[in-house]
Amino acid sequence: MITMQDVAIKAGVSKSTVSRVLAGNSYVKETTRQRVFQAIEESGYRPNLLARSLATKNSQSIGLIVTNTLFNGPYFSELLYQTAKMTENYGRQLILVDGKHSVDSELESIQFLLDRRCDAIIIYPSFLGEKELMSLIARHDIPFLVINRDLPHAREHCVFADHQRDACEAVDYLIGHGHRDIAFITGAGGSPTAAARDKGYRQALGAAGIPINESLVAAGHWSLDSGFNACATLLRRAAPFSALVCGNDDMAIGAARALRERGKAVPGDVSLLSFDDIPVASYFNPPLTTVHVPVAQMIKSALEQVVNVLDGNSVSPLKPFRGKLMVRDSVIAGPFAAVSRANKTPAGHR
Repeated sequence: MITMQDVAIKAGVSKSTVSRVLAGNSYVKETTRQRVFQAIEESGYRPNLLARSLATKNSQSIGLIVTNTLFNGPYFSELLYQTAKMTENYGRQLILVDGKHSVDSELESIQFLLDRRCDAIIIYPSFLGEKELMSLIARHDIPFLVINRDLPHAREHCVFADHQRDACEAVDYLIGHGHRDIAFITGAGGSPTAAARDKGYRQALGAAGIPINESLVAAGHWSLDSGFNACATLLRRAAPFSALVCGNDDMAIGAARALRERGKAVPGDVSLLSFDDIPVASYFNPPLTTVHVPVAQMIKSALEQVVNVLDGNSVSPLKPFRGKLMVRDSVIAGPFAAVSRANKTPAGHR
């Protein structure tokens, strides 16, 4: 195995000089620095990065923690792609760690990244609550950034979308287009995003004076098959609905298959609306009307916050990000469209 001493001999310098070059010491002459780098390249030496980070207190790495239940789907692909791209743009390495299935496992993942001297940690929490997250931020000097969770008392440490408001306005769009019997497939239990979208659904119905019919609500788990199964459950209950809102696009695609297998056309018999705007949404038949979640902008803002802190700059609290309703072909006018037009209550103007 090639050692630092071998590099020093090949470059004609001392071992301590090689160490200073690797640590980025500015007091080493440029000609010496280039000689050391050439010796490293020719010898194939690989420095002990952990040892270097212990010495310099800078690993040039940023950790990302996401529970593996989110791995299987396009939303995670977009999240990971944007994080990796932005991390690379800032000249740092991304270390992805699985948060697994509990509070303890998410805490263990955080400790794993702390032990490896990550310069900052970004977490997409599934189990840690506000109290635990605030405690982590208070106890550690390195920047912590929380994605998709509002920390009202530490807004500079979080990036999140206003899922409740987006859901409320999306359902209001359906109401404005003449739908009153609106079914809903929720996201996974325990998910803050699922809870917020459920609240938005109920808020919009309540504001329009439409009673909540629990027979029109079924639980999903973000996946294609859960959307299919939840929609099948709704159809078995025989409570009529002219529109169906799904907690994400995957579930909407699964629900569309269940509707078709029961002989119901989308949108002829049931209008379909969902969330996230994954790439396939605009290519689905019919193209999905869905709320676009600005993942790229959220990740960009998260990394900017982290890098500003690392560079010693002050940061300001971020405002909630807003989604955008992408109106496509999966929603048409409902049974009460004439009433809605007469009352002049289009979506967004209630």
